[in-house]
Amino acid sequence: MSTGWIFCLFGCVCFCSGSFETLVISKGNEQWVDHPSTTRLLKKRSVSSAEIEVQSIKVDCKVTSRFAHTVMTTKALNKANISQEVSFEVELPKTSFITNFSMEIDGKTYTGVVKEKEKAKEQYQKAVSSGQTAGLVKASGRKMETFSVSVNVAADSSVIFILTHEELLRRNFGKYELMIRVKPKQLVQHFEIVADIYEPQGIAFLDTYGTFITNELFPLVEKTVTEKKAHVSFSPTLDQQRKCTECDGTLIDGDFFIKYDVNRAHDIGDIQIVNGYFVHFFAPANLPKVPKMVVFVIDNSYSMVGKKMSQTKEALVTILGDLPEEDYFAIIVFSTTFVVWKPHLSKATKENIKAAQEYVKTIEVIGSTELHDAVIHGVKMLYEEQRNSTASKDMVLMIILLTDGEPNNYPRTLPQIQESIRDAIDGNITLFSLAFGNDANYGFLDTLSKQNNGLVRRIYEDSDAPLQLKGFYEEVSSPLLSDVHFHYPDNTVNSLTRSHFKQLYNGSEIMVAGRLNDLNEIDNFAIEVFAQGFENNFELKGQASTQKWETIFPDEEYIFGDFTERLWAYLTIQELLDKKNKGTPEEKGNATEEALSLSLKYNFVTPLTSMVVTKPEDETKKGMFIADKLTEEERGKSQRYGYTAVPASYPVRTYVPTYYVDGDPHFIIELPEKNDALCFNIDDKPGTIFNLVRDSLTGIVVNGQTIGDKKVIPGTKMQTYFGRFGIVHEKFGIRLMVSTKEISVSEKGKQAKFFWTDTATVKGPNMDLQVIKDRSLTVTLRNSVKFLIILHKVWQKHPYHQDYLGFYTLDSHLFSSNVHGLLGQFYHGLDFEVSEPFPGKDPNKPDAIMFVKGQELVVTRGLQKDFRQDVKNGEKVPCWFIHNNGTGLLDGVHTDYIVSGLFKTI
Repeated sequence: MSTGWIFCLFGCVCFCSGSFETLVISKGNEQWVDHPSTTRLLKKRSVSSAEIEVQSIKVDCKVTSRFAHTVMTTKALNKANISQEVSFEVELPKTSFITNFSMEIDGKTYTGVVKEKEKAKEQYQKAVSSGQTAGLVKASGRKMETFSVSVNVAADSSVIFILTHEELLRRNFGKYELMIRVKPKQLVQHFEIVADIYEPQGIAFLDTYGTFITNELFPLVEKTVTEKKAHVSFSPTLDQQRKCTECDGTLIDGDFFIKYDVNRAHDIGDIQIVNGYFVHFFAPANLPKVPKMVVFVIDNSYSMVGKKMSQTKEALVTILGDLPEEDYFAIIVFSTTFVVWKPHLSKATKENIKAAQEYVKTIEVIGSTELHDAVIHGVKMLYEEQRNSTASKDMVLMIILLTDGEPNNYPRTLPQIQESIRDAIDGNITLFSLAFGNDANYGFLDTLSKQNNGLVRRIYEDSDAPLQLKGFYEEVSSPLLSDVHFHYPDNTVNSLTRSHFKQLYNGSEIMVAGRLNDLNEIDNFAIEVFAQGFENNFELKGQASTQKWETIFPDEEYIFGDFTERLWAYLTIQELLDKKNKGTPEEKGNATEEALSLSLKYNFVTPLTSMVVTKPEDETKKGMFIADKLTEEERGKSQRYGYTAVPASYPVRTYVPTYYVDGDPHFIIELPEKNDALCFNIDDKPGTIFNLVRDSLTGIVVNGQTIGDKKVIPGTKMQTYFGRFGIVHEKFGIRLMVSTKEISVSEKGKQAKFFWTDTATVKGPNMDLQVIKDRSLTVTLRNSVKFLIILHKVWQKHPYHQDYLGFYTLDSHLFSSNVHGLLGQFYHGLDFEVSEPFPGKDPNKPDAIMFVKGQELVVTRGLQKDFRQDVKNGEKVPCWFIHNNGTGLLDGVHTDYIVSGLFKTI
């Protein structure tokens, strides 16, 4: 038995199934690195950190009827005898709009100007091409975006930074929340947080706390609350900021929270008016919850393998346990096909909930991401239940879709999928989407949800993912009213924001804003609200509580100007940004044009505009930077590619030492010590044999032969792939040949042959093979390394493409130090550094300078795929792409690795 082969075949049956703000002051000599997946050169300076003194930081926030206006002012002094760089960095809520930024240096003020984004980018590109220093400011993190700028400050001179941004606070779980994050990184002579809140409806409660507030600092938080006003301040002295008596370290490092709610009654709401603009707040108290019918549509494709699937199941078990008994629910899991837990919706009884929870625990990953049919079936189930069930006809119909990838678009394109689902729903079902991770197609899900009265939320891959899932569900799981319509007399208002809402949820609030035609008609400002409530219609008519601001707070004027007009503009822009992604091309164009016009008029930095700031460099030139705002889809792309130029609080891909070649053919080198990856492509004629691995000490050799497409698509170049691999172990006399058709192995005269159509395990004296039918081959050399070969099957009648192979090296550390080859030369690591990224030819793929092997190479950030978990779609891997067949990265050139035979060892 020890000198022969054990050959086994197995039959296989598959079953398919608030608001955040952050302030950071960076000192001139500070070293820093970017996002872990983008390796940077450390920036080093010789100046002592003590020579940059932050003299004052003040955060001044005024909240007026939920609309927050925040001014952040910082003054820093360069105490050195030479000029040096001072950096200003602020993290603010991604839902806010920057409205102003200025720097005062040596008595001269430099102020930002809001411009159309494309025009700003053109100006930026000119600055780069002309040699001026320029920086592109981007966003990062779950709920924040980072604004930063660095300027040179002369010796014994100071700089004052002032940033202003505005945001409408949304009510969530019965409260509004303002969070101020402060990280000055050093003691500050004058540090102050001040917040003034003005709410005409009256303040029901107000709480403050901070993650860094110790028992000693707690008495310094001053809070004064009257009927309609609140004042909060926090201003520790220099000594009170110290971590200890003799320490220079500061305690001020974390988050400062203010949470509050306003008084409200079971009535038509509250309207506030300033200079002809009004805002109507509607959140009646003490309404019973409306029962719902909800279908959970859950992705269980291969890309959900591991923690994603386990976290989803954990969250779903909890969510099911919280369903009220009057609700009805169903579960659909989908991959290549979909599986329904039960053919009809089930009432949320204890018995049904327990059975559903047990089912959820059994869900496994398999297949690809075909979500269309699963969602359509969920729609049919809801409508069938509504027609046939004894449940209330007024129940809210809801679908909650969770996926971590892009839907496979065969035979439908993504727009066709959206259109098909929208037509099936027909405006009567709310669809919420959960985009799990950065690889999910956020833009597709965003449009899909908005077309069906819902919204999308990104779930970040982190240890708290189950809490994120549960938190989102809690936001939308308790409808109080459905189909809420607000009607204002046609002759009294114009320029209304949205006045029809699919649902009002418990703990939330509806806001409608507009303009009055005649201020003298306020007394006749009649309002009607129509909605569906619990087992009855909800109808309110009458006069809302209309109040002029100058009457409510006569001594405060308008706090920060005509805030209701700015609040109206903020709401209108947000709604237009939503509309620009749906509707006819003409409607999309009109919405984009109007949103841009309002953004420029009110000086808002939105996804359509950028703030351009010119800064001093020296007497001969000036620098420039751009403050941008990303859409959530763009933010996901930047996180996925890993080139966001700011610290990130989300998880990144954890690299393990894996080296592989797949695709056409792309070589990927994953380097865990750098937490990064490199990639390059090899272009050569079909039939060429390359040496991938050669280790003279262990006697292991791996060669690969390329194949081409069946024929070339007109207008494109011939693509090549690996179609055969030859693996040699000289010491044991092993030769293994793997092609897209068959696998043959010999060891000292003993031979075996089998095919990809089998599931097989082959055990030899010095090598084991395991085949998974039409998927993969694992090669394990006794007491040594392991290889994985992936089979990519293509439709047999495809006019251009044919089957090909991918090759993955596992346990590469077991090779000797003599190992070489196209892949082998990287098995024991590689030393390189990458400079700060800059815009490349493709705006979504930045370039950078790589310093490697004594050379400087221009490299491009992009994505390749790892197919180990999902043979069809692959897992996206961010990497730095080395051009020209890996020239500069490889020892020699790629043609040096060509050999004359599949089993040639030289």
